[in-house]
Amino acid sequence: MSSIPATDLASDIDQRSRRDARHDTWFRWLLRACALLVLATLLGAALSTLWGGREVLFKDGFHFLSSDSWNPVTDDYGALAPIFGTLVTSLIALILAVPVSFGIALFLTEIAPTWLRGPVATAIELLASIPSIIYGMWGLFVFVPFMASIEPTLSDTLGKLPLVGKLFDGPPLGLGLLTAGIVLAVMILPFICSVMREVFQTVPVRLKESSYALGSTTWEVVWDIVLPYTRSAVIGGIFLGLGRALGETMAVTFVLGNAYSISSSLLMPGTSISSSIANEFNEAVDTHRSALIALGFLLFVVTFVVLLIARLMLRRLSRKEGN
Repeated sequence: MSSIPATDLASDIDQRSRRDARHDTWFRWLLRACALLVLATLLGAALSTLWGGREVLFKDGFHFLSSDSWNPVTDDYGALAPIFGTLVTSLIALILAVPVSFGIALFLTEIAPTWLRGPVATAIELLASIPSIIYGMWGLFVFVPFMASIEPTLSDTLGKLPLVGKLFDGPPLGLGLLTAGIVLAVMILPFICSVMREVFQTVPVRLKESSYALGSTTWEVVWDIVLPYTRSAVIGGIFLGLGRALGETMAVTFVLGNAYSISSSLLMPGTSISSSIANEFNEAVDTHRSALIALGFLLFVVTFVVLLIARLMLRRLSRKEGN
């Protein structure tokens, strides 16, 4: 039985170490290039929309940001109405979707029997896979007539309240900010609910069982154990749904009414940044096209600010938790 000389063995080990180090360096540079590609794509999208909207943003930027007028005939453009519609509909969607998502996730993780959890979770995932145009068609042909039938009741009841009465004062059109917000809530609910359900399942069972053993109720276990343990992830899921609502196009276009106006009533038609671009970009030329591209840049900025706020909140929560 022949033995390998010590010098050859050392040389082989040295060559293998250098090869492994070289491969590790290539792998590290490949991962770095992937990360830089994402940043370059993001920066390129932002700069391209900024450059495309330069004719409006650089020439009359303050008027564009503060005016609610939109007249392609006279080249008078203002982004205030689309920004207002985008923020209001997204806020309505968030207010409606978060409590329902929390209730569904809590039911699936703490209350529902085992045989029911799988079908309900699958149904929620199927809702997330439905294209937005389907939601828009459902909203236009089914939900808008329903809203038109109940809006007189809303005006006669909630419209007479002292503080929130103006929010429900308007004609029963069916199309409007409230309708778009509810449709958006249905769209983002599966995303928020799925995130909450997944993070609720990461809570160690021994923590919850210990709390139950001390006499805590289900609500006390959720409030004192589950939510503090998953707080950061829950907030991240909520802002993920908000980002989805801010950029939604087709579903909002069908049910929002597409009116360039700002009203205190949620029953009145409005517009959003994405729906304005979708409706008018095919016919836009020159300054009109520049105004629409500038709206795209503003949507990019609004979404970036929302995500930045989410990151700051998560970082503050992480510091409070000692991480």
